[in-house]
Amino acid sequence: MHETTALLIELGAIILALGILGRLAGRVGFSAIPLYLLAGLAFGHGGLLPLNASEEFVATGAEIGVILLLLLLGLEYSASELVSNLKTQYPSGIVDFVLNAVPGAVAALILGWGPVAAVALAGVTWISSSGVIAKVLGDLGRLGNRETPVILGVLVIEDLAMAVYLPLLTALLAGLSLAGGSLTLLISLGTVGAVLYLALRHGRLISRAVSSDNPEMLLLVVLGLTVLVAGVAQELQVSAAVGAFLVGIALSGEVAEGAHNLLAPLRDLFAAVFFVFFGLNTDPAAIPPVLVPALLLATVTTLTKIATGWYAAKRAGVRTAGRWRTGGTLVARGEFSIVIAGLAVGVEPRIGPLATAYVLILVILGPLAARWTEPLARRITGGSKALAVAAPVPLVKTEPSAQAEPSAQAEPSVRAEPPVPEANDTATSQS
Repeated sequence: MHETTALLIELGAIILALGILGRLAGRVGFSAIPLYLLAGLAFGHGGLLPLNASEEFVATGAEIGVILLLLLLGLEYSASELVSNLKTQYPSGIVDFVLNAVPGAVAALILGWGPVAAVALAGVTWISSSGVIAKVLGDLGRLGNRETPVILGVLVIEDLAMAVYLPLLTALLAGLSLAGGSLTLLISLGTVGAVLYLALRHGRLISRAVSSDNPEMLLLVVLGLTVLVAGVAQELQVSAAVGAFLVGIALSGEVAEGAHNLLAPLRDLFAAVFFVFFGLNTDPAAIPPVLVPALLLATVTTLTKIATGWYAAKRAGVRTAGRWRTGGTLVARGEFSIVIAGLAVGVEPRIGPLATAYVLILVILGPLAARWTEPLARRITGGSKALAVAAPVPLVKTEPSAQAEPSAQAEPSVRAEPPVPEANDTATSQS
């Protein structure tokens, strides 16, 4: 069979399979990420039917998928929102880091993988899945809940931390010296600071320069600018993902809304390709030896995420039931964990299988934890009055905004305004 013909057949089969798996996941109410990973395992090296002709194309598509994931994540925030979250939520962010990154680092050291792998596995266990959590909040009707701004605030802090963590990890994986790694980190911090300054002071000018009434022109300019900046960032050892995230932050208003609407379908396609590619490069036979460590790590970090959510919600004045819901909602891991593991497999190949098993466990457990943590806590504590509340009902109706609230029909991929801690709560179920 001609090489081009084989490429078209394999590529068509992959995309069709992704569509079917996505519809199946939607019917059962779960994220499609674990199904995409399983599909990659089935058709990758050591799988049931290895794909060869399309491997190079899928690898390039996976790179674009990471870039688009981070670009659209950046489009959800304005620079002012990021700065506000940093000021109000940094204590919760510190607790989140200590409770959830440390178990991953300790596990890598116990397994004898070395300090660089420890830094990578710390990131895998630290960062929650914004995509899965956003979908869960929408599916459970909690977008207007009292605790939801707290959840979103923790996620924003994690995203900000990635702008520092990813360049540092990239430098360590590249084997740079202390001086080289410090220079990379300084470049990253300087770049982030410069972008935030420009977005705060001159965001309208940047958006006006990119803006176009022609959807085709807007798509080409934003996508081209993002890929270009991502490539330059990669050359500077800052990480292509961070470069794409910063482009998203720099755009605001109608431009950000228009770009989001145009790029969301592309993001979904190439992000699915990314998860498949990660599975393709993971040998299924390598998963059973790391299944027990993955289960132990998933158990520990489920409890630490619940503790993180409890602390963050308590700081915001949310009552007891809302604290449990906050913790349970933050359990899911997903896209960032896979991105980090994908970067690190060159240094420690065993991180790939462990991360795959870990994400598969928590991307399935996450929606269940979001739904059942609070009822289980109420039952365990004997139905105390603090937890004996009705089903959650939004405190207030918020006006829809261009970037802050997802459609009720589509998968929510955005986050709300930064949380503003309040001392009091109402007597409703929004505790």
